[in-house]
Order: sequence, then C-alpha cells, then structure tokens
Amino acid sequence: MTLALFDLDNTLLSGDSDYEWGQFLVRKGLVDPQTYEAENQRFFGQYQQGTLNIHEYSAFAFKPLSERNMEELAALHHDFMQETILPIMSAAAHELVNKHREAGHTLVVITATNSFVTRPIAAAFGIGNLLATEPRIVDGRYTREVAGTPCFQHGKVSRLQEWLQDRAETLAGSYFYSDSRNDLPLLEMVENPVAVNPDPVLRATAQERGWPVLSLR
Repeated sequence: MTLALFDLDNTLLSGDSDYEWGQFLVRKGLVDPQTYEAENQRFFGQYQQGTLNIHEYSAFAFKPLSERNMEELAALHHDFMQETILPIMSAAAHELVNKHREAGHTLVVITATNSFVTRPIAAAFGIGNLLATEPRIVDGRYTREVAGTPCFQHGKVSRLQEWLQDRAETLAGSYFYSDSRNDLPLLEMVENPVAVNPDPVLRATAQERGWPVLSLR
C-alpha cells in the first residue's frame, strides 16, 4: 500500500503542538511562567533554525510530564485538546488526510513532538499510525529521557525504516508532507515530497527541486 506520511506541527496543524503545550502549562500556572516560557521560546527558535539539540529539549519538555501521574496528565491533555488543538485543525488538513484515506493509502503521522502530546491529535485526524519521540516510562511514570531514537531530522528516517521492517509497505509511491527544513532527510527519500506552509529554507529547496508547495491554512 502507498504510504502517506504527515508531519504534524505547522503541517496538519496550523501551529506547533509542542510549543503550545508549553504555553498551556504556563497559562494553567503549572510551571514557573517566566523561566519556562523563556526556555520554551529559546528551544522553539532553535528548532526553527535547525539547530535544536533534541535530547536537551526533551529533558526540558518531559520534566512537567515526569512530575504528574498518568491520570492527571490525561485530564490536562483533554483540556489542551479542547482549548488549543481543535481550533488549529483546519478543514483543509482534514480534507487532505481524507483524500489519502479514500485512496486506500496507509496514513502515518511522523513527528518530532513526543507521543504524549501527539497521539490524541493523530487520533483526532483518524490516523492510527504514529511515529513520535518517545519519553521513557519507568514504574508507570514518564521520565526526562528519550526511549530509543528521537523522531527528529535523520531520526525520522531511522524510525520509519524500523517501522517498515515489520510491515509489507515500502516507500514506492510514498508521500510526505512537511513544513520544516528539519525534515529534508525524509523529504528526499519519498517519491512525492510536498512542502506545506514551508519555512524559508524548505521553500527555497522545494522551488529549486520542483516540489509542490501547499497551504493548509
């Protein structure tokens, strides 16, 4: 079956779920507002510039997860979905996903954002396959460490290749939709790379190589 791969933040979503989760925690008073927001902004800027240290960022992002049990986190995420995520799930994004679903393609969200934040969002798009950065869980609680390979930059390629080993699918005819220069390694591997609301580096690359450029906003 043909693979249809979707980045999540600023691709299917008209915003960044990882950054917005941090802002949600600030608004709820669950983290120190000044220090946390400053760090969240700093890491977000690094991501945009393609210089993010994913392990350093993950230790920061996973800290609030590690301080709460799974029930508390599930309740918080429910509110986060209602307040922040549903409003940035555009009709155009739903239409794109449904177009590939109706074509019988295998749908996969592949994102650097951790699976706690992103699994319910992928489910809201009706996509059951998720490749995301995985927080390590010990004794039923999240830790500040990454389990396995972070799903970021070349790590997306590695994670996808691992996922494909246990399945009949290949990259023949595959699609990948992304907004970010960080996803160039995977965009270069698929047969149908598509730039969605791309950052300046990806836009220039797409124009140079003749890749389609799409807006879902």
